[in-house]
Amino acid sequence: MKSLLQFLIAKIILLALASPIVTCYDPSPLQDYCVAINDTDGVFVNGRFCKDPTLVTSDDFYFSGLNTPGNTTNRLGYSVRDVDVRRVPGLNTLGIAIARFDFAPGSQIPPHIHPRASQIILVLKGKLFVGFVASNDYNYTLFSKVLYPGDVFAFPIGLVQFHANIGKTNAVAIGANGSQDPGVVPIGKTLFGSNPSMDPKLLAQAFALDVNTVRYLQRVFSSEDYILN
Repeated sequence: MKSLLQFLIAKIILLALASPIVTCYDPSPLQDYCVAINDTDGVFVNGRFCKDPTLVTSDDFYFSGLNTPGNTTNRLGYSVRDVDVRRVPGLNTLGIAIARFDFAPGSQIPPHIHPRASQIILVLKGKLFVGFVASNDYNYTLFSKVLYPGDVFAFPIGLVQFHANIGKTNAVAIGANGSQDPGVVPIGKTLFGSNPSMDPKLLAQAFALDVNTVRYLQRVFSSEDYILN
């Protein structure tokens, strides 16, 4: 009798798990919106406290300024203007963000990772060389493309990617991310500009460099002149 009961319970569990209507989490927000605020009291959703819904206005979902070129007078010659949950609090729980990229001739956004979002970019002006590198599961394969106005390219979440202006004029692109706050992990800045600094000997061994070269790179990447938004 006991074994029969155990068999029936196991069968019920398997049928429940196989049911197409079963979910283990809420696939979407359970409210129309949860506008982020800086207060530390109230409902806490997706890392942010929510504004009283009765006080929400159209401005909570609005941003203006992506038509304005960014300042590219920095060492790398590019500018990124992110429009994420910090600029549009109404993006909280919506899972999206957008950005404008401006590139001076010969500039680049160096290798970096977005840890919380895939990305897709649309080139509006200029000529960009972009790409990403697959993980060890796929033999570190490089996927790259030269993009012109009207071209689109997608970058999977968590993979190292880059964007470079290989044209002779300024370039402009719009990027969309599948997160309200995709984050950015610049490879060089993270490893050589950490605070406090990593042991130069450790980095020298990891990258087959001599210690003096590592110390030079640490000075460069720790400088305030190094820009990566």
